[in-house]
Amino acid sequence: MEASDGIKEIQLAQKSSSASIGLGSSTRSSSGTYGKSKRVWVWTESKQVMTASVERGWNTFIFSSRSRELADEWSSIALIHPLFIQEGAIFDGENRSVATILEVSNPQELEQLQLDKGLGENVVVDLLDWQVIPAENIVAAFQGSEKTVFAISKTPLEAQVFFEALEQGLGGVVLKVEDVKAILDLKDYFDRRDEVSNILSLTKATVTSVQVAGMGDRVCVDLCSLMRPGEGLLVGSFARGLFLVHSECLESNYIASRPFRVNAGPVHAYVAVPGGKTCYLSELKSGKEVILVDQKGHQRTAIVGRVKIETRPLILVEAKLQRDSDNQTLYSILVQNAETVSLVCPSKGIEVQKTAIPVTSLKVGDEILVRLQGGARHTGIEIQEFIVEK
Repeated sequence: MEASDGIKEIQLAQKSSSASIGLGSSTRSSSGTYGKSKRVWVWTESKQVMTASVERGWNTFIFSSRSRELADEWSSIALIHPLFIQEGAIFDGENRSVATILEVSNPQELEQLQLDKGLGENVVVDLLDWQVIPAENIVAAFQGSEKTVFAISKTPLEAQVFFEALEQGLGGVVLKVEDVKAILDLKDYFDRRDEVSNILSLTKATVTSVQVAGMGDRVCVDLCSLMRPGEGLLVGSFARGLFLVHSECLESNYIASRPFRVNAGPVHAYVAVPGGKTCYLSELKSGKEVILVDQKGHQRTAIVGRVKIETRPLILVEAKLQRDSDNQTLYSILVQNAETVSLVCPSKGIEVQKTAIPVTSLKVGDEILVRLQGGARHTGIEIQEFIVEK
């Protein structure tokens, strides 16, 4: 699609709902513990950046007071909300003040910063030329304020830090960029975080076979997050059905609790990652993201801190859905034959009777949880294609 065609389509689609266009361009994200809408204003002189932003729902743009002609030109081809910087404040097209700009040049000024009542509903913090952005300090300085606080960000990564600092983050960012990729990367960030608010559907399956399989190279995944009872990674030999492998957060007589670790399975196995994708356990490395899921299907993202691959004895677990199900497909997983490796089992009503079953105690007839999905994959992405896995 040509950029101009994209703008025309958006303009037609938005004209019928112009009443809903505000200083918004807000995006809901539920990463961590915050679930409030986060707002994005874009500061650019690039028409391509403008096009990409509007196509992704961000239609509030900031211009210098000398760029009114550019704002008029863009307004003629897309339904945007132009704002103008002038004398330490931001005004709309009718010269009404909508935000105050606070320039902070050093940590001492940040500590002395006060949000008095005369600043207006929106406050934009400009950190000038700071090399290291103390996002936590900024969020802490404005916590408890009823104002929407924005920070000027020059990269998507900076914006992410502002959104997530101290779990709550700031209310918005002004993304000052001239590169389309920055818009795409920030939108991809929101898309991945929005996944977390969706509950994954997990299905009961009955164990049909448990057998020793010999030696193999298994993968321990150490995360940068602590896991709770009932949480783990979705892993399986076939992409069509991933087992919920529990973390090592439970107390054991054999080894100290390691709530950051999942002893996930052999190098060939699939593991669920953000974006509805899978990758091989052997592909995980420091810095990659994975999806953590609990008994109820709640999910969140976590960063891999370390991966350990070692040769260990393996056990093969096979399962099918309930007997009354029309689906009698076989699902399987190989895991280390160790007491600390467990598969998450279904909860019983409101009360959770049991969180997980150690694979060394697993027997035919036990119920565990699996995630059903399409089996055909290309570079981890689900595709529609005939495939046989066995």
